[in-house]
Amino acid sequence: MVQRLTYRRRHTFRTTGNAVRKVKTPGGKLVFQYTTKTSQLPKCGDCGEALRGLPAIRPTALKTLKGRERRVSRAYGGSRCAQCVRQRIVRAFLIEEQKIVKSVLRARKATKSA
Repeated sequence: MVQRLTYRRRHTFRTTGNAVRKVKTPGGKLVFQYTTKTSQLPKCGDCGEALRGLPAIRPTALKTLKGRERRVSRAYGGSRCAQCVRQRIVRAFLIEEQKIVKSVLRARKATKSA
């Protein structure tokens, strides 16, 4: 005869958070063992691309990791991909250059009119 199994936690609905598998214990009993949810890879906040060099683990497990395992050693390390960081740096540089050009043109115009 088949051994009946019961859930070990409160609710008995077959949801993703209540996923179980059958395991035989050393004592010969068959019990439910709760499985953890599979996690997604961390994504870039700008383009949505998966971030390389970071583990795909649950947020609670992420808290227990060391800082160097949680992020990449770069500006915007754990939240933006390298291409987006490069794009931000170039954009900031070009904006600064544009400001300098505007101020130079303004200075020339002021000297011409005076």
